[in-house]
Amino acid sequence: MTGTTSGSRLHLPRYLREDDAHRTPVGFADYRSTGLRAPLHAPVDLPHRLTEITGPLLGEGRVTAADADLTRQHEGEPQGQRIIVHGQVLDSDGRPVPHTLVEIWQANAGGRYRHVVDNWPSPLDPNFTGLGRCLTDAQGRYEFTTIKPGAYPWGNHHNAWRPAHIHFSLFGTAFTQRLVTQMYFPDDPLFFQDPIFNAIPEAARPLAISRFDYERTVDNWALAFQWDIVLRGREQTPFETEDDGDVA
Repeated sequence: MTGTTSGSRLHLPRYLREDDAHRTPVGFADYRSTGLRAPLHAPVDLPHRLTEITGPLLGEGRVTAADADLTRQHEGEPQGQRIIVHGQVLDSDGRPVPHTLVEIWQANAGGRYRHVVDNWPSPLDPNFTGLGRCLTDAQGRYEFTTIKPGAYPWGNHHNAWRPAHIHFSLFGTAFTQRLVTQMYFPDDPLFFQDPIFNAIPEAARPLAISRFDYERTVDNWALAFQWDIVLRGREQTPFETEDDGDVA
């Protein structure tokens, strides 16, 4: 995540700071690549320049409703369980954050990404790209229609499998205000052996898990899952922060 400069959190009132007990570590031994990704030196504050404080400028109509429906981006229907993922983006006081850009990317129902380095022998789905975006509405609400992603092996340790998850990216009013995280699904049997999920302190792990939403489930169409994203404060969603590495 690129967010506020590393020192700025020291000047926040206590109720605005994230709970230190919820912070993911810089390096996590069970997640091998943190040894390569974790910073070796303290962060250096850099001055904001024009391109960093004036974007993203999406323009009227650049993000459309079709961008949020990952099941309608190709001529055919993708394979897998159709789901609706929705929620609110909230600040530390529980106030909605309107008109912020939310992007997602994910594996297909077989657990494969449409990416050149993904060689997991599960077939690509020609009708599923796995990318979507939307703007939150005036009440900070977002919604995606997609396919529930599958688990996949990733070679971190013996018999290592990633639980089903969707990657989220949120932009603020500038490119330096970006948060990246992962949303998980309830009761996943693979939580116990996944070091990315277990790098999150135990007390904060429920904040990374969506909840099944029967009320928003659409009859004969799609299951629904709700996941609210809290940007700051004691109930902050676990993020991949500028000094955490890829451990959210």
